[in-house]
Amino acid sequence: MEIVTLDLEGVLVPEIWIAFSERTGIPELRRTTRDEPDYHRLMDYRIAILREHGLSLKDIQDVIASIRPLDGALEFIAALREMTQVVILSDTFTEFALPLMRQLGYPTILCNGLEVDHDGMITGIRMRMENGKKHAVEGFQRMGFRVFASGDSYNDLAMIHQADGGCLFRAPGNILRSEPGLRLVTEYGDLLSEIRAFIDG
Repeated sequence: MEIVTLDLEGVLVPEIWIAFSERTGIPELRRTTRDEPDYHRLMDYRIAILREHGLSLKDIQDVIASIRPLDGALEFIAALREMTQVVILSDTFTEFALPLMRQLGYPTILCNGLEVDHDGMITGIRMRMENGKKHAVEGFQRMGFRVFASGDSYNDLAMIHQADGGCLFRAPGNILRSEPGLRLVTEYGDLLSEIRAFIDG
């Protein structure tokens, strides 16, 4: 049996932090896991900027409410779920994910949580587990699944390498240069073809 694991931001929906950066006019918040391999360092950096500008969880959630799936993502997910099981493995947070999952038809998502104080300010993160994407793929494999994985960022590489098959999707140049052995696709139709070939193989 097969299962597909996908990253969320940059694959199915726009990058939340980039959208928030554009709304607030704070360019430093454009930095994402495409740029920074160390997720804890990235989140410490983001939380410090939020604190500096007095921005709360609600401010971010208000922007998330305006985000729509990438063009073609809904059709892609619908076609993929007809082919096989799909699980989204993301380093985003449950406090961010719900409105996005609603728009995508509530696929299964495994993600992290936030620590928030009584004023609604983000003070830290609660990781489901370190390197959770890779461990999730390992868990599926132990249950007898063949896993295909795809994502676009540094924090997706471990799950793609752990999986039985996989590729990068719309990854930036720095990721491609660091992983010349991974196949890149940029269109949902091509990603479906990669997955179909994996299942048929």
